[in-house]
Formats: sequence, C-alpha cells, structure tokens
Amino acid sequence: METRVVHFYSEDSKLEGDYFLPAGRRGGERRPAIVLCHGYSGIRNLVLPDYAKLFAAAGYVVLSFDYRGFGGSEGPKWRIMALEQIDDIRNAITWLEAQPEVDAQKIGVWGTSNGGAHAPYVAGVDARVKAAVGQVGYGDGRRLLMDIRSEDERRALERLLAEDRRRRVLTGQGGAATCDVLLASPQTRAFFAEALKAAPELHCEIPWASAEKTMEYRPIDVVDRIAPRALLLIGAERDDLCRFDGYRELYERAGEPKKLIGLPITHYEIYTPPWVAKSAQMAVEWFDRYLK
Repeated sequence: METRVVHFYSEDSKLEGDYFLPAGRRGGERRPAIVLCHGYSGIRNLVLPDYAKLFAAAGYVVLSFDYRGFGGSEGPKWRIMALEQIDDIRNAITWLEAQPEVDAQKIGVWGTSNGGAHAPYVAGVDARVKAAVGQVGYGDGRRLLMDIRSEDERRALERLLAEDRRRRVLTGQGGAATCDVLLASPQTRAFFAEALKAAPELHCEIPWASAEKTMEYRPIDVVDRIAPRALLLIGAERDDLCRFDGYRELYERAGEPKKLIGLPITHYEIYTPPWVAKSAQMAVEWFDRYLK
C-alpha cells in the first residue's frame, strides 16, 4: 500500500488529505474509490487511518481529508457548517475523478458520526456517489442536539442561540463551546475526557453559529433520492448521542437497495477492537457488492 499527502481546493480553501493506494495495482489500472468523512470535530489522522488501511487492503483507492478549518486544511478555524462540509466532500469526489488510479464511475462515500450523516446526504444530492455507508450518524440535526438535553436544557440552548445570533449581528463576534459541551451526552463527555489526554489536537471551540446550522441540517429530507444507488447504515443500539432510532427513520425513508445494521454497543465503542474491524468488513462487503 502506498500513502501520499495530497491537496485540493474547496471554494476558497486549500484542503489537505491522505491518499491511500492499494497494493498490487497493474500499470494503468483504475480502481473503485472511497471518500472518508470524519465526525463533528474530528481530524483525518484520528480514527480514519484504521478504516482507510482496511479499505485499501480490500483493493480500494481511499481519500481521507480534513474539512475546511480543521487539521491541515485552510479555512475559518473550527467552524462546522454542514452544507459547507458537504461541498468539501463533493469537491473531494471531483478531485478523485481526476486521478489516474481511479475509476470515476465507481466512487463511494463512507462516514462516521457527523460523517455518518454526511454520507447519505451527499449520496442524496450527488449522483456520482454509486454507494454510501454511514455509521453511528443521524438524520435530523435538531434531534441530535435536543434529544441529549432535558426540556429545561433545550429551552436554554434555544435562548443561547438566539442571543448569540443577535450578538453576531450587532458586534460581529459570537461565542463558542467545546465539543463535549455542545454534544453534551454522557458518552461524549467521557470520551473527550480520555481522548484529549492522548490527542490534545482534538481540542476545539466550535462557534454557536455552527450549532444553529446543525439544527437546520436534515439528511432525512434527501435520503429518498439515493435509490437505485445503494445505502448501508450501521448504527449503535446503545448510542446516547446519535440515537439508533434516527438511523431507523433514515432507513425507512430510503429506497432499495438498502440495509440497516444495529450493533450492541455505544457511540464511541465502534472505534475500538473488535468493532473497527467488524464495521469496516461490513462496509467492504457492501462496497464489494455495489461498487466493484
């Protein structure tokens, strides 16, 4: 397997990615390719390399990259605007189409957590995506942020977002919060408490404006456009952040071919043994069926 650091442009920002080429390629051979989409405040050098290597070992060309504002990519720091990230993914597909190692008619997307919402969204709006796999994602951004909060906390969040919008309009400055505060589920708080010790680069302060845009983001509104292209959803049945019910609703709204798998784990367990290998194999089997 060969790996390169690559760059491409998304609107006005230069994005950085890792390009994985499978071993055993013959001269001039073009292979199916997969774009990897990371989570809400993720960066490409955490979690994604495990999946990229497993997909490349299965014979796929793989591109993982940092969304604008994260990791090695340019752009306003730590701003998470769902539709901007969708554009980043679509521009990653365009870059892949231009590569001599890639069969441009066989490009898929795979995403996890927030990327697990982006993968079906991109497939719904971009027919170049021939197969999509989402894991531990969601279909409705408002439910994502509200279901993890009590009724009082929901009202407080709505007041905070309204006040922050007013402040941005009047002063040009808005507030921000760390990911464990914004995505305030017990599993998320526990994960970041440990993860930041090993990977301090995970720290980020996400503008409240991003939360406002997340509340408006609804992959469920476009998932019915994917068929007859293929969609696999892999959810965690004990997920307290991206509730499994959200993926069930996405699945019910989608057309065939489709598949929903529920794993008996929590949101972040999917990134630990043996679930990384198991979930990757589920994705490989799906891509082998619908992308190769």
